[in-house]
Amino acid sequence: MDILFWTIRFLAAGALCTVESKLSLIVPTYNEAANVEALVSRISQSTGGRLLEILFVDDDSPDGTASLAESFSDRYPVRVIVRKEKRGLASAVIDGIKEARAGIVGAINADLQHPPEAIPALLHALDDGADIAIGSRYIPGGSCGDWTLTRRIISRVATVLVHILLPSIRRVKDPMSGFYLFRRQVIENVSLNGTGFKILLEVLLNGIYRQVAEVPYTFNTRRFGRSKLGLRQSFEYLLQIIKYSAQKGEFLTFFKFSLVGASGVFVNMAVLWLLTHYCNVFYMFAAPIAIATASFSNFVLNDRVTFFDRRSSSPKIFFQRLFKFNLVGVIGAGINMSVLYLLTAGLNMHLMLSNLAGIGSATLLRYLLHAFWTWR
Repeated sequence: MDILFWTIRFLAAGALCTVESKLSLIVPTYNEAANVEALVSRISQSTGGRLLEILFVDDDSPDGTASLAESFSDRYPVRVIVRKEKRGLASAVIDGIKEARAGIVGAINADLQHPPEAIPALLHALDDGADIAIGSRYIPGGSCGDWTLTRRIISRVATVLVHILLPSIRRVKDPMSGFYLFRRQVIENVSLNGTGFKILLEVLLNGIYRQVAEVPYTFNTRRFGRSKLGLRQSFEYLLQIIKYSAQKGEFLTFFKFSLVGASGVFVNMAVLWLLTHYCNVFYMFAAPIAIATASFSNFVLNDRVTFFDRRSSSPKIFFQRLFKFNLVGVIGAGINMSVLYLLTAGLNMHLMLSNLAGIGSATLLRYLLHAFWTWR
C-alpha cells in the first residue's frame, strides 16, 4: 500500500507540472539500436512526472534505430523524427528543438555515455534559477571516466581553444558538453545554424540568458555501437569555433594586439636611432631606454585600442595593469629565448626559423596572459 501511495503521489505531482516546467529531451541518433531500450527506460525512471517527451531525431539509421524507438511509444512518451536527407548531430538537435513541446529542452547522447540519472540534478539547477544547466566533466565531482591520456589531452586542448577564441564563455568549464538542458526562452528569436559538432557552443554564444549552472557527472564508457567522433567532426569543430570567433570579434582583437606589437618595434628602433645619432648616447645605455619606451607605448595602445572595452579610469588599476604588462613581457622574453634555444640547440633548426617560432610562441602567450590576467 505504501508503494502504491507514493507512486500515486509522485505521478500526481508530475501531472500538476505545467508545460513550461516539463522536459523535452532530444536524442540525436544514428545506428544506436543496441542502446535504445536501456536509454528510454533509464530516462523515464530518472525524470518521472517532469518528462513530457523523449524526442528521437534519427538520421535514417540502417540498423532500425527509429522503428525500435517507435515501438516503445506505447509504454513511454517517445516520439521519433526520421531525417532522410540530412546528417549531423548539431542539426539533429536543432530540428528536435523546433519540434519540442515542453518549456525545458535538453539533449543527451544515445550511447549512454551521458548518465540519465544526472538529469534530475540538471532540472534542480534550472528550478534554482539557472537558464542553462550543463552536465560538466571539468568541475569538482565530474570526471572523464576511463578516457585514455591522449583523449583527455585532446579534450582539454579543445576546451582551452574555445576559451581562447571565445572569451565570452570562459566562465563555463565544459562548453564542449553534449549533455545539457535549457529553458526554451533562451533560444527564442535566435537563429541557430546547426553547423559543427557541438550545438551548446552556439546556444551559449547567441542565446539570451542570465545564469549558467554546471552539474558534475562522470562520462561513461560506450558499451554498444561505434563513436561518431572522427577527423571530419574534429575539423568541423575547429571551423565552427574559428567562425564564431570571427563573428564575435576576437580575431580582430588579436589582430590589433599584433599590430600594436609591430608598432613597438618601430618605436624601439626610432628611439634607439634618435638617442645614438642625435644625442650621442652610448648604445648600451640607449637600448634599455628604447625598450622601456616601446613597452610603455605598447601598453598604452593596448589599453586604449586592443582592450578598450575593458579600460578603467582608476589610476590604481592603470598602474596595476602596467606592472602586470611588464611582468608578462619578461615572461614572454623568457619563452622566446627558451624556444629559440631548444629548437636551435636541440633540433638543429635554422637560427632564424627558431627565432620566428620563439616570437610566435611568446606573442601568443603574452596575448593570452593579457586577455585572461592583465585586462581581465
